[in-house]
Amino acid sequence: METRDALPAFAALSQENRLEALRLLVKSGPRGIAAGALGDNLGIAAPTMSFHLKELANAGLITSRKEGRHVFYAADYGGIRRLVDFLMADCCQGDPRLCGPYVIKETRDGQSACAVKC
Repeated sequence: METRDALPAFAALSQENRLEALRLLVKSGPRGIAAGALGDNLGIAAPTMSFHLKELANAGLITSRKEGRHVFYAADYGGIRRLVDFLMADCCQGDPRLCGPYVIKETRDGQSACAVKC
């Protein structure tokens, strides 16, 4: 990832509602959350939530899928990983003991958990 590619993600995350939405989507795991439920959880009206979700999607941080009448949003772990890798690319002069690769594992209950593999 180049700086010009990271800037839209940082711009999207610089807004409180979008940052909170992404954090909730990361916690929810790969199945994601319906847009309406996400807005309800955050106390954000549907049109405003749609705007924020569009910004996160354009920044490559979330994905969407349609199931019947509902649109589900989920964290794009690949996009998030690329952003974290961009930030960590020169971490501690490449010492893996200090900033080894981040690994996203799915737990038995279907939730996601991030762990640092050293």
